[in-house]
Amino acid sequence: MSIDKPSATVSKDTAEPVENPEAARGADVAVDPRLLIRERGLAGYVGEFKRKIKAGELGSIPVVLGLIIICIVFQSLNSNFLSAQNLSDISVTMVGTGMISVGIVFVLLLGEIDLSVGSVSGAASAIAAVLAVNQGWPEWAAVLFAVAAGAAIGALHGFFFAVLGAPAFAVTLAGLLFWLGFMLKVLGENGTINLDSDGLIGKLTTYFFADVAAAYGLAVVVVALFFLSSFLGNRRREAAGVPSRPLSDTLLRTALLAVVSFAAAAMYNQYKGLPLATVIFLAFLVGSDFLLRRTAYGRKIFALGGSVEASRRAGINVTTVRITVFAIAGGFSAIGGLFLASKIASANQSAGTGDLLMNAIAAAVIGGTSLFGGRGRTWNALLGVLVIVSIQYGLQLESIAEPVKYMITAAVLLTTVVIDSITRKTQKTAGRA
Repeated sequence: MSIDKPSATVSKDTAEPVENPEAARGADVAVDPRLLIRERGLAGYVGEFKRKIKAGELGSIPVVLGLIIICIVFQSLNSNFLSAQNLSDISVTMVGTGMISVGIVFVLLLGEIDLSVGSVSGAASAIAAVLAVNQGWPEWAAVLFAVAAGAAIGALHGFFFAVLGAPAFAVTLAGLLFWLGFMLKVLGENGTINLDSDGLIGKLTTYFFADVAAAYGLAVVVVALFFLSSFLGNRRREAAGVPSRPLSDTLLRTALLAVVSFAAAAMYNQYKGLPLATVIFLAFLVGSDFLLRRTAYGRKIFALGGSVEASRRAGINVTTVRITVFAIAGGFSAIGGLFLASKIASANQSAGTGDLLMNAIAAAVIGGTSLFGGRGRTWNALLGVLVIVSIQYGLQLESIAEPVKYMITAAVLLTTVVIDSITRKTQKTAGRA
């Protein structure tokens, strides 16, 4: 009596017998789901979009829709809202808070919080003002020293948190109070140090590239760099045998970016020209985004936000990453403080106080950075601060009282946090968290 044995097949790659030919044939035809989506054309992308929505992968969709609604509402109330002057003023005003918010994004990616950023920004502006005006330092040297001081302050906070184990909330709350007192001490009894409006700090928010070629030239550079980065990235993925975006995708995204970039350039040229503050802010956004998404250090930050213990077992130096992240937050706080000082051409006792801390944190969260760590991009700071400053300018055009501004901003922040929480629950349900 013979016993039937399962037939064997030979794999083309290994030339070894395979005991289960049906499974082997299934493995031969298995392809990446993203390739199947693209083969289906527009219907495939629509289906994938619906799947992401159901799975809670909203990305920046809510904040972009929010910006569109804000523009429509305020433009209907006041035709000056979308004027070149108002939009240019918004793009300059948002830079100070936006810089601080970029640093907050780094801290939030760890799942932590930094409550000292407002006070650190005020202390940095006071240091720069005292050195440049009272001590006679060159402004460039005063600026560099102030930024370095901000980074050192952040590293000190990180040391107490990462090495000594003190909660980041308590450490940075103490920092909020200490550096506020330090700022008041540095400014002295007068409490205000006026800056040279034609100096380096003063020109941060007052200098505009008046030549129309500057704005359009920047638009060309941005679009070209985006296309080259995407195209070469796809080529590398193809060479490595990893699924990549088709050329049609890259061209479509480049075209959309070109529309936005050249529309912004045209808007700037209708007023004073391209603001220096906006150029610097975009440069920092690009650099910080590259650091987070294209370097091993950035991947370590995301890993810590996902799981500290898993990161430690993977060999990541948790202490070093935490200290450096808080140092980055301190450095960005100092830079933001200099832009805020430039806006009023002085360093005074109100620097870093008021709603600055709230707006900086709110901008990062509203833009899409998760409060729970592990998810976010520095571009979220741009989107979030755009929402906040646009609301402020829109309400200002309508002469709405200050208390209402606080309440509306609070409502937007609460809505964003609720969306973030619901998104996390949805992702867990879908098995993607």
